[in-house]
Amino acid sequence: MTMSIMYDLPIQNISFTTFKLNGFRDLEEWLPILSIPYFLMFLFSTASNTILIYLIISQRTLHSPMFVLIASMAVVDLCWPICFVPNMLLGFLFDWNRISLVGCLIQMFFIHYVGTFQSTLLVWMSLGRFFAICRPLHYHRYMQMPNFLKFIVVPVIRNIILITTMVYLAGKLKFCMNNEIDHCFCEHMALVQLACGAISVNNIVGLTAAFLIATADFVFIALSYVLIFASVIKSGKSNLKAINTCVTHIIVITCSLLLALMSFLSYRIRNNFSSNSRTFISTMYILLSSCFNPIIYGLRTKEIREQFLKFINKAKIFHSNVVM
Repeated sequence: MTMSIMYDLPIQNISFTTFKLNGFRDLEEWLPILSIPYFLMFLFSTASNTILIYLIISQRTLHSPMFVLIASMAVVDLCWPICFVPNMLLGFLFDWNRISLVGCLIQMFFIHYVGTFQSTLLVWMSLGRFFAICRPLHYHRYMQMPNFLKFIVVPVIRNIILITTMVYLAGKLKFCMNNEIDHCFCEHMALVQLACGAISVNNIVGLTAAFLIATADFVFIALSYVLIFASVIKSGKSNLKAINTCVTHIIVITCSLLLALMSFLSYRIRNNFSSNSRTFISTMYILLSSCFNPIIYGLRTKEIREQFLKFINKAKIFHSNVVM
């Protein structure tokens, strides 16, 4: 009995500082094959968003508020997968899936903060659609950079405070029972649930962040589109282009929110989700938006599409000259 107590005491005082990312652990023999679609999606996301950023920066005709927002979205979609996909692929192919607690917290901060910044941009883009359709005469005044910065500073500070608090509290926990994270990256609750102490405060802060950021932003976006539809119907004008654009944005935003909520709530309510399903939903929430946003917000915009075709033609001419 005495020996048992002596062996148990040190274990309880241990707090792991290194973790193993065990995403898709039940598919170990399939990981090299699974890395192929993830790599292709990452490659497409990186290439498409980089081209979109280059086009908007290099073409003076695209230096307007709407295109600045699209470029900002492309920067977010470029950076978001970089936070975890390279590390995830190294884990799939070479079993390099160890990460320190500090590295885990840094990754957690950037993944969650970049995600909240995307939500903030979607709010401003929906607001831009509202001004363009409902207040066209005042659009440029409302969308000037000073007004943009005044609007965005409050949500950005909100995001920083909530995400920093969430990550700080996660870093204060003791991890003495297990150091294997059932995920491909350091998602907040995937790490917190490994703690050996009470995590109710962490759970409350996570719920608060979800309510004050994702939910609040979605309500604001939905309200702006309701006002847009009401304005178009009331005016009696046939504005199919505007309605089509708004419907596309709503579908993208709704799908992204549903995937995010499924991933978020899977840790907090009883469900039949396996760890593989939870990991897949979390990774797709990030990668799908990073792949589709350049098409939806970029190529479907006439001005950007024209500049992209010019870019392709120049690339073909350059290639033919090099070959000759």
